[in-house]
Amino acid sequence: MQVLDSPSSNCAPPIVFVGRNRAGNWVAREQRGAFGGLFINRAEALKYALFKNGRHPESIIEVAREIELDIPSP
Repeated sequence: MQVLDSPSSNCAPPIVFVGRNRAGNWVAREQRGAFGGLFINRAEALKYALFKNGRHPESIIEVAREIELDIPSP
């Protein structure tokens, strides 16, 4: 018998963290570092996060702590 992932886990939108880095820039970063970017303001960071996660605001987490754009190289 083979156990398969449930369809809901395969279709879950990526979680995106939004916050400021130590320099005060706005950062949007996918939970595992698959994508991300630096932005001039909060609105642009949220707009990017929504675009990249398929318009799922419930999967965007605004963090109070500093967040850095650390995307691993392939």
